[in-house]
Amino acid sequence: MSFFNVFTKPRSGDTWFPAGLSTSYPNISTLGSTTLSDRLPCQETVAPGCKVFHVPSNDSTQAVEINPENVTEGVPADLKDQVVVFQYQGEFHAVDHSCPHSSYPLSKGTPFDIEDFGVRLSAGIRCPKHDWSFDLIRGNSDRGNYRLKVWETQLRPVAGTQGGGVGRDCGDKQKEVWVRRKQRMG
Repeated sequence: MSFFNVFTKPRSGDTWFPAGLSTSYPNISTLGSTTLSDRLPCQETVAPGCKVFHVPSNDSTQAVEINPENVTEGVPADLKDQVVVFQYQGEFHAVDHSCPHSSYPLSKGTPFDIEDFGVRLSAGIRCPKHDWSFDLIRGNSDRGNYRLKVWETQLRPVAGTQGGGVGRDCGDKQKEVWVRRKQRMG
């Protein structure tokens, strides 16, 4: 038995799934006043600031989008295996939908910049239930040992279109947002 078997296949719950076109996500850029579930201008329409998906832990390919306005508060079982995906300050983020401190839906949370002396260090999300904050890159909490599970996001060219590589420096080509659970190391 080996502790490090580099030839093992990833768990089926760790595969990438498509989360929609990048243009279907409003870019939340107002600081500290916009909750993720607010309806915001997006292209020529108005859309929720985030998308919520139920992603079964054993098969990510079965991910289903859930309307963030229909999320019930305070029922941890309902938030299990859910991820909230959004665009903040031009960057796509995906985190567990449930606050690790109080099991409150983070689609009702507010994104903000983490700054030190006016220098932007990272981005965070504030849970409105008890005003706890979490780093969107590392998942660290502003207090206690609670840690938010952060998911990986990736922008890919839409199949069947001309386009450059993966990432945000590929011009104005149509992109699709892909999400997966962060891989465990070791």
